[in-house]
Amino acid sequence: MSVASAVRPTPGVRAVQLVEERPLRYPDTGSRAMMSRRGWWLVVLNFLLPGSAQALAGNRRLGRLGLAATLLMWVLLILTVLCALLWQSVFLTVATNWFALLLAQAVLIAYALLWIILTIDTLRLVRLVKTGGAARFGIAALAVGLLVVASGTAAYAASIAGTTRDTLGAIFGVSGPAVEPSDGYYNILLLGADSGAGRDSMRFDSISVVSVNAETGATTITGIPRDMPHFPFAEGPMQDRYPDGHEGFSDPTCGWGSGINQLRTEVEVCQDGTALYPDAVANGSEPAIEATKDAAEGILGIEIPYYVFIDMHGFASLIDALGGVDVTVDERLPKGGGPAYEGQPVDEWATGWIEAGPQHMNGDTAQWYARSRYTTDDFDRMQRQRILQQAILAQFTPQTVLTRFQDVAAAGADIVKTDLPQSLIPFLADLALKAQEQPVQTIELTPEGGIDEYAPDYAYIQELVRSKLHPPTPTSTPEG
Repeated sequence: MSVASAVRPTPGVRAVQLVEERPLRYPDTGSRAMMSRRGWWLVVLNFLLPGSAQALAGNRRLGRLGLAATLLMWVLLILTVLCALLWQSVFLTVATNWFALLLAQAVLIAYALLWIILTIDTLRLVRLVKTGGAARFGIAALAVGLLVVASGTAAYAASIAGTTRDTLGAIFGVSGPAVEPSDGYYNILLLGADSGAGRDSMRFDSISVVSVNAETGATTITGIPRDMPHFPFAEGPMQDRYPDGHEGFSDPTCGWGSGINQLRTEVEVCQDGTALYPDAVANGSEPAIEATKDAAEGILGIEIPYYVFIDMHGFASLIDALGGVDVTVDERLPKGGGPAYEGQPVDEWATGWIEAGPQHMNGDTAQWYARSRYTTDDFDRMQRQRILQQAILAQFTPQTVLTRFQDVAAAGADIVKTDLPQSLIPFLADLALKAQEQPVQTIELTPEGGIDEYAPDYAYIQELVRSKLHPPTPTSTPEG
């Protein structure tokens, strides 16, 4: 007999050695206590490091697949966090790219499915019938609970990626070409109107221009009174029609006034707007919006390539999706659509009141705060709209958007239209993060600001806007 054969263990001895040295792969199935401990370990390992249970106790090929997928997910997660912290522009570019979002959604769904497969296989390896009675149910419950946490998280992340892609497609699906900032600013026309039932010839109730500094993110909002009359137009078809300023037209069948909010009636109700602006619809806009852009440019003396339209009929849903907004109310305001007949006391038609003082407003209250006008004038309402815009911007924090993402995305897709190109979104989002750190400046073209509401001095208005956006650099006085 050789020395090698003399020291080779018998099969029975070798089996005992494997059970003692590698109990996870070769367990003592006759010991319920040991099988229970092994079951707890396999379930926990499957959660902490998916694929490790198979590598230690089951199909090594499946285990290697699970471990490779887990390693890949951890690498991608770490890179995403680092990119979000250190290279925000790159992160926002990827996070708003349609193909990148689709790829992320597919990877997350695949990983969630893989985790389900690994968990089911882990329960097979546990051999629940060999474990103790109480442990049998505990191990199964723990495995299912951890599966819900792990796969549910991946599935929710995939849902967020899909919602983001769908929302961006709905809002920015059709847009005009990207343009460079004008004099260091991106100027965006912000319009608000109510498209609800009973609104004939919908007009823009709120008109303002948001100017965002292309380097610092500093934001200035200029409010334009909706009834501002006889304004000039920037170069274009409306200036050709009204070289001396906008004029009203009285007609019993279809007329309009000289105010800026009359442009929608003139261009899209009384006339063929597509003849004036044939490319508007193809670029994600409308003839009336393009005419209002030309008017705002003529009034303010700045280039305004883009617009954002907010449907006030669904405005309340966005406020509710953000969890409400905080506003300090200066004076008591009524809710409701106004008196049924002239001279009716407010208390008889008001459906409620917004009391003075600090308020955390839901969507309905915020909407009436922006609309209420029967105890105040339009200039007060403009000021309240600007305050509300600032409150909404303040509420758009990363924490709020992430925790309420689905609701915010759904509300935004329902009420927002724009011709902003999707390629600009990462850059503007980065500027928005910078803007959060700075106070928002406002310009109100009202009598309090020195503007004659009946005969505005447009040269003065343009100089006012220019000095606000480009303040003179202070010079130091030399000593002595």
